[in-house]
Amino acid sequence: MKKIIIAFCTVSFLLACNSEDKSGAKTEEAKMDSTTTVSKEKSDEWVPVDSATAMKSMMEAGTPGQQHTMLAKSDGKWTAETTMWMAPGAPPMVAKSSAVNKMVLGGRYQQTSFKGDFMGMPFEGSSTTGYDNAKKMYFTTWMDNMSTGLMNMEGTWDEASKSINFKGKMLCPANGKECEMREVYKFVDDNTQVMEMYGPDMKTGKEYKSMEIKFVKSK
Repeated sequence: MKKIIIAFCTVSFLLACNSEDKSGAKTEEAKMDSTTTVSKEKSDEWVPVDSATAMKSMMEAGTPGQQHTMLAKSDGKWTAETTMWMAPGAPPMVAKSSAVNKMVLGGRYQQTSFKGDFMGMPFEGSSTTGYDNAKKMYFTTWMDNMSTGLMNMEGTWDEASKSINFKGKMLCPANGKECEMREVYKFVDDNTQVMEMYGPDMKTGKEYKSMEIKFVKSK
């Protein structure tokens, strides 16, 4: 309440001081709005590019690089142990599952087929992971047989932890609110990977670790 009163007094004081120069203030404000609009228009303007430069850029953006080579090392069959927490502090639920990774479209994307069970029900999921040379960002998508939506995330590589840190948003079907999701995908070694998923607590909306999957490459 004190903050509201102080804010109100401050606004009243400023209005009193500027009451004699309203026209000047409005003129200056109009100039600022005009400058902002012009700046935005300029930033949105199309930048002309000659055909040779365009072709070179497109070729570079479409050529797989070291990031794609790293993803390709994960090709093959993996066994997985999934641990889920329905709420912060809730007892963990553990399930066994499996995954198959395969690079497609000339080594540009990695598709994953995931199979397991969730609370006694068959669970299947599919994801596509890649690296966008133009954005210089990793990305991943996910869809499964227990939803009708698609989750998109983008992320960057953290060399210290050998992880890709993904972030994205999704619509919570329980309350209709858009919520933030976060995923940390750790490349422990050539035969071990760990995925950690973070999302909102249904009661408070605060982030907590909701899932962890440990992948071990099949011999």
